[in-house]
Amino acid sequence: MPRSLVIVESPAKAKTIGRFLGRNYTVKASMGHVRDLPRSQFGVDVENDFEPKYITIRGKGPVLKELRDAAKKVDRILLATDPDREGEAIAWHLAAALNIREDQCRIEFREITKDAIKQSVKQPKSIAMNLVSAQQARRILDRIVGYELSPLLWAKVKKGLSAGRVQSVAVKIICQRQQEIDAFVPEEYWTITVQLQTDKGDIFEAKLLNFEGKKIQLRNEEDAKTVRDAIKGKAWIVDAVRKRERRRHPTPPFTTSTLQQEAARKLNFPARKTMRVAQQLYEGLDIGPEGTVGLITYMRTDATRVSQEAIDQARQYTKDQYGDSYVPDKPRQFPSKQGAQEAHEAIRPTSALRTPLQLKEFLSRDQLRLYRLIWERFVASQMASAILDSVSADIQVGDYQFRATGSSIRFPGFLKLYEEGRDEVEEKEGMLPELADGQKLKRKKLDLKQHFTQPPPRYSEAMLVKTLEEQGIGRPSTYAPIIDTILRRGYVVMEEKRFVPTELGIIVVELLEEHFPDLMDIGFTADLEKKLDGVEDGEAHWKKVLAGFYQRFENDLKKAHELLEKIEIEEEVSDVPCDQCGRMMVVKWGRFGKFLACPGYPECKNTKPILEEIGVPCPKCKDGQIVARKSKRGRTFYGCSNYPQCDFTSWNRPVNETCPHCGELMVIKRQGQAAACATKGCPGGKAK
Repeated sequence: MPRSLVIVESPAKAKTIGRFLGRNYTVKASMGHVRDLPRSQFGVDVENDFEPKYITIRGKGPVLKELRDAAKKVDRILLATDPDREGEAIAWHLAAALNIREDQCRIEFREITKDAIKQSVKQPKSIAMNLVSAQQARRILDRIVGYELSPLLWAKVKKGLSAGRVQSVAVKIICQRQQEIDAFVPEEYWTITVQLQTDKGDIFEAKLLNFEGKKIQLRNEEDAKTVRDAIKGKAWIVDAVRKRERRRHPTPPFTTSTLQQEAARKLNFPARKTMRVAQQLYEGLDIGPEGTVGLITYMRTDATRVSQEAIDQARQYTKDQYGDSYVPDKPRQFPSKQGAQEAHEAIRPTSALRTPLQLKEFLSRDQLRLYRLIWERFVASQMASAILDSVSADIQVGDYQFRATGSSIRFPGFLKLYEEGRDEVEEKEGMLPELADGQKLKRKKLDLKQHFTQPPPRYSEAMLVKTLEEQGIGRPSTYAPIIDTILRRGYVVMEEKRFVPTELGIIVVELLEEHFPDLMDIGFTADLEKKLDGVEDGEAHWKKVLAGFYQRFENDLKKAHELLEKIEIEEEVSDVPCDQCGRMMVVKWGRFGKFLACPGYPECKNTKPILEEIGVPCPKCKDGQIVARKSKRGRTFYGCSNYPQCDFTSWNRPVNETCPHCGELMVIKRQGQAAACATKGCPGGKAK
């Protein structure tokens, strides 16, 4: 058999694949891209039909030498880079750098298993130039915007800024939400809840709904008291009970976007961490007797299709574990969104029979948590629907109608294994006792509560990813670096796991919206994304797409240089003197929020955190006050103002109360909840 050189992107992937191929195969890693546009110059000849200038990436010379030396010793070279446009471009650059023909050199697999690898080396094909062209178009577009727009921001706003085709629109979306919050005027309203009891002693709650058959709104306390007085002494009678069966179906297996969203909700993983850990699971890990094995399919995909073999495994596992009733009559098929690449599969375990429990001793904590999420989502997607019994009861008291609702799970189906996370906390319905039309009830307690309407929430990472995908902005594989960039540039910060625009971010968005309306228009950006997808599908030529964008962009750029005046960002001066040089420190924005810095930089580089006192004495040293701080990762924690003399810290916000059970510190464990005891095992540890 002729000797072959197989080139992949990473050493981990090379190690896994090398196990499956025999002595006649040498497997080497390119360590990612080997050629790119130069960093020190524009690298695109716009006058010559956007011809790119590619050079060997600094530091990749030794890698290329090793690959060329290995290529001389074999009969054929197979390029096994990732199965997407970025991987296709890497294969194309490798073919050029190694001077090999583009036909019969490309192999693809979407899971790193022995069967998939063995099959792929038998069926080499040509490099897909449509995918290469699509990658080139995106790379050059991003170079045009970044290389020509960023210097404008340096000159007119501040050194070190950047702008991007997608990142700037992402910041705009966050700024728009902040504008909605700032403009929001809360409105008062009241609710009335009653606690009712049946003649058997069962107690349940109902809420005011209608007056004389029409929806009622209580705008103030006076309205609420009017209702209370009107129903005083009146009989409470069940008017109508409705029961219905409801089916809840499982969600599809993960795509890149939904994996990032769910990992953010359930595991608190940033998008970058999700993709990094998923890459490790895909490329292969040592799992004991089996050796190094790829545990999931390729993690950059927008398809929800899965192979029949994988479906059969999931159904067999479900049958063995839960019984026939948990297996639907027919395998589930999930429609992919329009434009999804159906050649790809959803993200799933390479074997549904390889359970998280079996892998526990071999994976790190983060690897296991993400694998469990992917495995449970996939297996649950092929399980039977859950069956719920929903009950609602209308209760009449005079001319007013109250409603009680409840639900119970008759058959759990897929919920036995997995339930999708939510961005906002939902009120859970309890069970209702048996009620009958005309039944009389006893009023136990009537609650009148004041409320105020709430502004729309700021974006969490999961919500932002979902919004970008829904709007057609960028692609899921780019969301992690986009989020990382806008945080690093100081355009937004994370507060309580939500994005907040900084003054700098707001100024840059306003400037770009005024002078580059196309670039900042969500519809225009989404339409451009569709054109780039058209290049990938062979429906558009990449250079024509670039020309259509560049003509308008260049005109806007010339006008901006002529009309835009320099913007001075005034720094907020604090009342805190620098303890190194005596100047009054100023408020700065960093990746993790506000901090104090000496205005004498770079001569004086002193910085300090801004400590937010919360009015609670330190329970450890008794002299200091509890202050809010930021960890190195930007997470809020609470510590003593006397640090480092006192090392008290807490992830939960302390309150100025002591536990009635043990006398120790009380904390807020979750936003919106009441205080609970911080001491483990104390009866006061559950929030009321």
